[in-house]
Amino acid sequence: MAELVEEGTIEGMQAGTELLLVGAAIDILGPLVMAFLSLTLKGSINRWLNVIVGGIYAVLEFITLLEELANPKGYVVLMLIAAVVAPALIVWYAWKSKQEV
Repeated sequence: MAELVEEGTIEGMQAGTELLLVGAAIDILGPLVMAFLSLTLKGSINRWLNVIVGGIYAVLEFITLLEELANPKGYVVLMLIAAVVAPALIVWYAWKSKQEV
């Protein structure tokens, strides 16, 4: 069976390990699950979940952005800025809508 990732390391971690692949899956699936839940949950629960999960994603991506700035690559910095701004806006609008109710 073919390996999912070639041999080597990614930021000091062995590429292709179960932990790295699960982490990548969570990073990708988190926003997709949140989009689905925002359509199915009641307003108050949805708002709080967006504030909490969006805040966690924004902080984690901001930390990653700070680490990347040590050895910047333009396309990575651009994607990380978008990955910080999008959940930050979600948190802002979720928090703002809570205040208006």
